[in-house]
Amino acid sequence: MSDAHDDGRAPQHPRHSGQAPRLPYADREAVHEQRVDGFGTVRILPLDARADAGVIHRWVSEERAAFWGMTGLTEEQVAEIYAHMATLDTHHAFLVVRDDEPVALFQTYEPSADRVGECYPVEPGDIGVHLLLAPAGPGAARPGWTSRLLTVLLSYALLVLDRTRVVIDPDVRNDKAVARFRRQGFTPGPVVTLPEVDLPDVYLPEKKAQLAFLTRDAAFPAGPPR
Repeated sequence: MSDAHDDGRAPQHPRHSGQAPRLPYADREAVHEQRVDGFGTVRILPLDARADAGVIHRWVSEERAAFWGMTGLTEEQVAEIYAHMATLDTHHAFLVVRDDEPVALFQTYEPSADRVGECYPVEPGDIGVHLLLAPAGPGAARPGWTSRLLTVLLSYALLVLDRTRVVIDPDVRNDKAVARFRRQGFTPGPVVTLPEVDLPDVYLPEKKAQLAFLTRDAAFPAGPPR
């Protein structure tokens, strides 16, 4: 998981005489859409491996995204990785947009079908997530921005998908990501070593990870956000 922040600015779209600007993601159906007062409308869109490869490649190529593990890959390699993921029933990737501006790469997965499932006792209702935030722009510091975005993503994972617990597995060295999720209410679990995965379509090096968990009741003690 990477530690990055988006500046929250509205995207600049070209205007045509007599016509409203066309929003690049307007025609893509969202799996979840939520309006947050004072923040904007957040839409979680299924990732299009080819169409979104450019923006994802830019994000994962930055030094700040080193813990994501894709630094040094070409745009074509990034597209191939997510095209392969799109063939799986257990792992899903999403592009998150706020007011039509890309702000995050969000992934969900079944822990029992992932290497993390070898490192802790998976419970019924568990769902794993990974999150890479877009890079910050000039003057981007906005306290609470990431927390509000995370609340929408957790609403999708726990409420829309009807799961009872989220598990995360950031690199143990990624102090900022661990701290961010603790502020969101996650409870730290054990430090584990995720085994190397070396398959024809997937390679993941061994990783020492800090597990953390958030139950639906802890995330939404007063019920679903309004």
